[in-house]
Amino acid sequence: MNRTRLITLVALLVTVFLGGCGNSSSPTQPPNTLPNILFVVMDDVGIDQMLSFGYGGNTPPSMPNINAIASAGVRFRNTWSMPECSPGRASMFVGRFPFRTNIYQAIGENDLANSQISPYDMTTPKLLSQANYESGMFGKFHLAGPENNQAGSGTPAALGWDYFHGWIGGLPSSIDTTAGGVAAAGTTYRCGFVPGPGSTYATGASSGACYFSDLTCSYIPGPSPAGDVAGKQCLMRGGIFVSSPACQNPAPAGLNFNQQNTYYVSPLTINGASIPLTDSRNRGYRTTLEANAARDWINSRSTSRPWMASVTFTAAHTPVQQAPNSLTPSTVGGGDGLDCSVSGDQRVLQNLMTEAMDTEFGRLLVETGLARRNPDGTLLYDPNAGNTMIVIVGDNGSFGGAVKFPFSPSRAKGTAYQTGVWVPLIVAGPLVVAPNRDVEHMVNMVDVYRLFGEMAGLDVAAAVPRAIDAAPLLPYLTRADQTSIRTVNFTMGGYNIQANGGRNGPCVFSGTPASCSQIPINKGVCEDNGGVWWGPNYTDGSVATTPGLAASTGYTSCCQVNQAVYKYGATGTISTNALSQTYPVTVLPEVSTAIRNNDFKLLQNTIQQYNPPPADSCSPSSSYEFYAVNQSAPLPLLENPDPTTGNNLLINGAPNPVWPASLTATYNSLLTQLTTILASQPACPGDGNIDGIVNAQDLSFWATISANPPWGLSSVYDFPVSGIYDGLTNTTDQTIITNNLGNCPRPTSIY
Repeated sequence: MNRTRLITLVALLVTVFLGGCGNSSSPTQPPNTLPNILFVVMDDVGIDQMLSFGYGGNTPPSMPNINAIASAGVRFRNTWSMPECSPGRASMFVGRFPFRTNIYQAIGENDLANSQISPYDMTTPKLLSQANYESGMFGKFHLAGPENNQAGSGTPAALGWDYFHGWIGGLPSSIDTTAGGVAAAGTTYRCGFVPGPGSTYATGASSGACYFSDLTCSYIPGPSPAGDVAGKQCLMRGGIFVSSPACQNPAPAGLNFNQQNTYYVSPLTINGASIPLTDSRNRGYRTTLEANAARDWINSRSTSRPWMASVTFTAAHTPVQQAPNSLTPSTVGGGDGLDCSVSGDQRVLQNLMTEAMDTEFGRLLVETGLARRNPDGTLLYDPNAGNTMIVIVGDNGSFGGAVKFPFSPSRAKGTAYQTGVWVPLIVAGPLVVAPNRDVEHMVNMVDVYRLFGEMAGLDVAAAVPRAIDAAPLLPYLTRADQTSIRTVNFTMGGYNIQANGGRNGPCVFSGTPASCSQIPINKGVCEDNGGVWWGPNYTDGSVATTPGLAASTGYTSCCQVNQAVYKYGATGTISTNALSQTYPVTVLPEVSTAIRNNDFKLLQNTIQQYNPPPADSCSPSSSYEFYAVNQSAPLPLLENPDPTTGNNLLINGAPNPVWPASLTATYNSLLTQLTTILASQPACPGDGNIDGIVNAQDLSFWATISANPPWGLSSVYDFPVSGIYDGLTNTTDQTIITNNLGNCPRPTSIY
């Protein structure tokens, strides 16, 4: 279908489906005829969780509201995202693969502006503004800033959003085990609140006083009607709970209202303004706050202008923590007695967090008039009753501890294996022809970017002045018999850019053998996910004086962890925080790429491998794996790299000489296409505004940014010298611009 016919079809469908269906409007403000867009992002919810897609194992999370939308729309059952949240989200909001944005993993506080969405990129809100859309985002951002970015907490506005209400950094904090200062730091209250009587891990309380930051107090006599214990009720209300027979005046000493607490006390940002933790807007269940903010903004929109609301839920990202019981009606008791530090309990709690997200999603639809309730409480959604398209995605595969059978916990989020990148995509609304159907064709998360433009009637390829990787999606909605548009799919993860070649520190997980990852962005995230931190501030006294160990300075790589373990003794062990390690520790993939066609998948994994003496060094080591894969439900064909029992078609990393010619041709084709894709973005030193030319405009932008004050630090005008970024925008970068004036090598889109 050519672009002219596609745009005409969008206009015709909008007229047919939406004429007369919008809200009433004043005579001086004609009703909008373009569809509104509600975009919902689930965090760490891979396709393995989704009963509506045929998976979920024996214990799928209850998601009746999302299931209702899936039944009224199109389920894309063969969708890839990127292995982690920031590159996955960047792909949906700019339509470009990680090697074009330099966003390869979750953005952390040490990642430079060069690994954040550029203020010069054509983000979704900037694209849709060409069709007069206004855009709001609610919830987790995690696309740029606030660290190492001149815009700081104003990055959503700098990237084009008209309104933002949420969390810039995105990751929930660690659980406050002091429960607001009422206990000593440590593991006293492992779920962040005082549990009820009979708790297996801490002394609980059936009643007590709930103190608030405005110095008021409310007594809680017992469990709520939904069964929430008193300590959790207080946390849900934004208070700090003290087990006592009555409120006291003055309040007990030591209450800390400036301590973050995972899903209940978060550092909220509203349109660039940082809200103090003592403010009631920061205090309450995060999923509820996200839905409330989106509801209020949507309900305040004029019918004369189309809107896009991105509701980017934080759930069900770790750390796990109990949701309000009223949001998890399928589970009696809501899990208040579960221990947030125990893996079996964590699996249940993560299901409950997903269920709570689904509940709040359903409430959002009802309270904005996009759906209503049947008498039995189930969601009644008519895709043709309004002018809003609903798009629901997962940002990456599920976290390992939550993965459902038969998917693999060891090849989950953070890897390019199917469990790590295969995500749900649901689209419903008036543009969908023949709803309640599956599309088995390959789709990539970058394609969602193009879909938003297609919904707005835009020629996306013409509207974006640089190479994008997004293929059309709208034809799948408007034609039930649409053939496959993509011939291959692609995904990629790796390291973000940090100053002076830095990387996230190593995090070691127990197992046989132990494994090491550099995905966690800091010590807190490592420990929140059950790991032991070996990076900066590594302070395990039991090994601080052991030969080969770096004491408090820590290690820079998983390779150095193996070096330390080896030097302690190739057959010995190191005891570190109750973790016993034997050489070698398995290094999880550090850079992963994958490509597939309809039936086969080729992966390349790269790690820094330790070479024992006499070399005593670290060097990159890459390996290929080749698999047949499919989407069969409930038992899809997945990858198993085990050298003995696995289904890797390669032998010692090479094709099998007895393969049929057709299989050899498939392997060679995928390898060639993978190489071509990775080479499709040639370097262009000095082109900070990514317009394809180094010119006087780059010098002007550099001059504005480099001035110190106001900035002079990390920016997209900080260019590498010998591959190393210094995190400064200075005269070195000016020289690079001057030395490279002229046109850049032309990047090519893979679609």
